[in-house]
Amino acid sequence: MAALFGTRLRKLRLAAGLTQDALGRRVRTHSTRINQVERCTGAKPTLELTRALDEAVGADGLLVDLWPYVYRETFPDWSRKFMALSERALAIRQYMAAVVPGLLQTEEYARDLLSLDRTLVSDEQLAERVAARLGRQARLEQPDSPELLVILDEAVLMRPVGEPAVMRAQFARLLEAADNPRITLQVLPFSSGKHEAMGGSLTILTMPDGCDAAYLEGADHGQLTEEPEEVKAYRMAYERLGGLALPPHMSLDMIRSVREGTYRGERVPSRSERHRLAQVHLQQSGGWRLRRSGSRPSRHGPRSGQ
Repeated sequence: MAALFGTRLRKLRLAAGLTQDALGRRVRTHSTRINQVERCTGAKPTLELTRALDEAVGADGLLVDLWPYVYRETFPDWSRKFMALSERALAIRQYMAAVVPGLLQTEEYARDLLSLDRTLVSDEQLAERVAARLGRQARLEQPDSPELLVILDEAVLMRPVGEPAVMRAQFARLLEAADNPRITLQVLPFSSGKHEAMGGSLTILTMPDGCDAAYLEGADHGQLTEEPEEVKAYRMAYERLGGLALPPHMSLDMIRSVREGTYRGERVPSRSERHRLAQVHLQQSGGWRLRRSGSRPSRHGPRSGQ
């Protein structure tokens, strides 16, 4: 992608009748830096430089649109592949142990969270990472947006990230997202006890060819697997988590109460009572079925609590 970016920049520069030196002066850098970007021989362009180049050569947003893909190449191979698969997935099922998933984060929440990264070296780099994360959310607004099913551990709601106003805005974002018929939110309460995914977060991606991929992520590492037997085990683990979690309408009620400051943990029904309520909910609404191998998740009827 960096090579494609460089090629496009060169063509646009020549079409604009600019030399590398002239373009460098327009964007307040040296011609050597322009040459590095075009030949893909130096550091990848920053978002700030990309915006300046885009305007200088009249790219009409083309270079800015390409930048997230160039930026992604700085990630490990397994992380880049996970991002690429996520963009093509028909369904994304996530269990989040500690934070709101990137696809549903507000800008302020994302900034506070990404600022904790030990590899961060500048405010500019932080801004780039926030822009890249928010840019991936555009997928949810497209006509072919994926089915998104998210199970949030109660810890996600209880642990503040940033100031109280940041968390209130983030909770509002979650409730707003739940209005989308292709997004389902559940909360896994502390009272559920131990479970198979306690070591970190889990994502199951369903691809257009019917195959699945599983991605496990901890605080500073990730692992992507497409091995059928391994993915099957993770898929089953996710389905069991869904059974332990609160039904969608009760989950949204919990998020609202946390946002309003009225939440009390003792109001959460017992595990057996949640199971009974989940069965009633599924019978009344038709519920949603997690895919079996080779099929896509499907939903029948209106969702309660939306």
